[in-house]
Amino acid sequence: MPLRLHNSLTRRVETFTPGNAERVTMYVCGPTVYSYVHIGNARGPVVFDVLARLLRRHYPHLVYARNITDVDDKINAAAAQAGVPIAAITARYADIYRADMLRLGVAPPDVEPHATAHIAAIIAMCKALVAAGHAYAAGGHLLFDVASFPDYGKLSGRSTDELIAGARIEVAPYKRNPADFVLWKPSTPDLPGWDSPWGRGRPGWHIECSAMAAAHLGDVIDIHAGGVDLVFPHHENEIAQSRCAHGTPTFARYWLHNGMLTFGGAKMSKSIGNVKQLHALLGQYPPEALRYALLSAHYRQPLDWSEALIEQGIATLDRLYGTLRDLEHVAAMPAPAVSESALDDDLNTPAALAELNQLAARVRKILARAAGKPAAGADELTRVKAELLARGNMLGLLQQAPTAWLQRSGVDAAKVENLIAARRDARAARDFARADAIRNELTAMGVAIEDGADGTRWKIATP
Repeated sequence: MPLRLHNSLTRRVETFTPGNAERVTMYVCGPTVYSYVHIGNARGPVVFDVLARLLRRHYPHLVYARNITDVDDKINAAAAQAGVPIAAITARYADIYRADMLRLGVAPPDVEPHATAHIAAIIAMCKALVAAGHAYAAGGHLLFDVASFPDYGKLSGRSTDELIAGARIEVAPYKRNPADFVLWKPSTPDLPGWDSPWGRGRPGWHIECSAMAAAHLGDVIDIHAGGVDLVFPHHENEIAQSRCAHGTPTFARYWLHNGMLTFGGAKMSKSIGNVKQLHALLGQYPPEALRYALLSAHYRQPLDWSEALIEQGIATLDRLYGTLRDLEHVAAMPAPAVSESALDDDLNTPAALAELNQLAARVRKILARAAGKPAAGADELTRVKAELLARGNMLGLLQQAPTAWLQRSGVDAAKVENLIAARRDARAARDFARADAIRNELTAMGVAIEDGADGTRWKIATP
């Protein structure tokens, strides 16, 4: 099955065809590093990490860029409040972001451009826009002339008037059009700034991404992705300035946007104050359970975040890792080729998760049939174990040893296994008082057990 993706620009699911199959390019908007990100900011990186994994299986020569915005007014404010240089803020929170992404199982991008390292490229792009008649200097600023680009608004699907009415646009007297946006703005002596033809200043947010994408991926890229909240004005403005600077009919062939996280039905937002900080959640819950929860809904749909959603992920991973633990005696084999039809269908992660859980259920049935017969179903178990691991890897799940998962709360897995064996012996000897006492000891350790046809299974009890 070919890879099919929903293109926000055309508003339909399309077969993905890169410009050059030997060098597929993807750019994902990264964080502005002035504080901790919230869990909603992690949805895109997790989803597009799955996409990067999928793309690499179709096209081994993927170049994936995710930027760091390290010059911004929010950064300036955070540095001023803390009384430290700008770089102290950006370095700290960029490091925290990278570490938190790794804990979520998000692989580092191939390229991680920083805005401050691309000032020369940004100025060069601004000069190209001026030379082509798409930008003008006014009031100490350099602005993009929206009226010079007839296709403005096609990504968001609204007219310029609607976009102006629905956006938080600073209507400055020096603008020719209220929709015109800043490419370069002046810096006072206390703010970071660089020399330019328009005076000492710093870049606008939108031009940073356009310049970084062009520097590392080219004038036309295959995929540009980010949250749906970036469609306007950020991505709309990126298209306008990139196409006009490069003189190309296209900036990105495919635009992908993930839906927002909500909390109690309301949009999760720092401005509203209902955010759940990712860094804090990683200290409260197993990171893999957070990843599972972020993948539990289709990426284009909203996802309502709750403790129940996380606990559901924990319980499901308990079952999956419990199944792998019961397969530890089964020989490993190279990862087989497995169907990726669910992910090829516009990254349908809920369907892929369902297939993973269905396969685990099948494994448990095979184990039940083979109970007490060590050789029974050995070949089949070898195959399904490999498939289970391969399907988990497609989603960035089941990446640790079962004992590591089961010991996440400090439970001694070897002690648990010994107690379960002692309980089994006690039941065989009809010493039910002893068997009950062992169960109570396990419960006190935070371990839940379940007796079945294939023996006794255990997991970390959900609080």
